[in-house]
Amino acid sequence: MPANLPPQYFEAEKRYRLAKDPEEKIGALQAMLAIMPKHKGTDKLHAGLRRKIARLSDEAERKYATARRAGLYIRKEGAGQVILTGLANVGKSQLLASVTEASPEVAPYPYTTKTAIPGMMKFENIQIQLVDTPPIGDKHVRTLLANSLRGADLIAIVVDLGAEPTAQVEPTLQALREARIELLNDNLEEATPGSYQKKMLIIGNKNDLEGSSGNWERLMSQYGGLVPMVSTSAKEGNGLDRMRESIYEALDIVRVYTKAPGSKADLTEPVILKRGSTAMDAAESVHKDFQQNLRYIVIWGSGKYDGQRVGRDHALQDGDIVEFHV
Repeated sequence: MPANLPPQYFEAEKRYRLAKDPEEKIGALQAMLAIMPKHKGTDKLHAGLRRKIARLSDEAERKYATARRAGLYIRKEGAGQVILTGLANVGKSQLLASVTEASPEVAPYPYTTKTAIPGMMKFENIQIQLVDTPPIGDKHVRTLLANSLRGADLIAIVVDLGAEPTAQVEPTLQALREARIELLNDNLEEATPGSYQKKMLIIGNKNDLEGSSGNWERLMSQYGGLVPMVSTSAKEGNGLDRMRESIYEALDIVRVYTKAPGSKADLTEPVILKRGSTAMDAAESVHKDFQQNLRYIVIWGSGKYDGQRVGRDHALQDGDIVEFHV
């Protein structure tokens, strides 16, 4: 019996052939399984794809296990995970120590950080996870960090403003490209097939040093139109509040609060959603059964008036309060 596979199957198969790591291959294979018609003509093909997924899953787990043993895989926590990356001695550890309660080793010589070190940064009423990492220039480190970098919500490239900035940003971007990570930017050309597009932020550190002002201007002129940027000094505390805001903005998330009918809103624990999420997205994040049982939604904040009844596709804004009626 012929398989009669649709065109979408062959598109997923092409992605599988182009994929270079186990996780991406598994995703393509799973898409092929979902698309494939189920009948006797596809039984052998179905079983073969299942075997490939099992083998690749074992391979992926071995990679993660190696990264965990090396201390370079950190489980996500908080409203978002931000990985601090860059060349040696740019001040990533000092930044982490300045805005979190983590205690990384801070020293004036390079390669102090040997493992990934997490810390929680408070921004208003939420916590954002920052992760300090060893210098990305080391190929072995880059290989072990690759999965963590690909899974991060934001990659923050830290630059020493006391030195020539382009000579730091370009090697960092090249190292990320070697890990198949590219900047997510609508103004850039189409992404390289098989690459991971990630939100990025450039943090110009050490703005207290002589010459830092001119280096910051050069940095802004070259990269300001491509990626958000912020200037700070972790050592002196300059611009740390603005850095917190910049990280929150670059994550591109919104905080939404929920309330039960007849009760006050809980403003202590917001629901974290991607910017552009709808009222229905918020409902599903609260309870998976809302999609079937939801009767209507009332909103305070981005509606035309407080207590407005809105549709499921209403786009939510930061600070909105939503009330679900089931």
